[in-house]
Amino acid sequence: MSTAPKKQLLHLVFGGELTSLEGVEFNDLSKLDIVGIFPDYASAHAAWKERAQATVDHAQVRYFIVHLHRLLNPQSAD
Repeated sequence: MSTAPKKQLLHLVFGGELTSLEGVEFNDLSKLDIVGIFPDYASAHAAWKERAQATVDHAQVRYFIVHLHRLLNPQSAD
């Protein structure tokens, strides 16, 4: 019994200090923290959670998960 390879769905995790809590504008783009690119949402979420928890005491810092696979193939239903 063979199993099909898992479909690669790339996700980017990054964050930084925001100029205000009301928006998504970064204070200094040169200081963005690019955590990495991950092959699936579960691993991206684990990395996001680790960084978000590490910066919980700094209210202006936010981390995000970007679904790169949706940008690379916008017609895909994934």
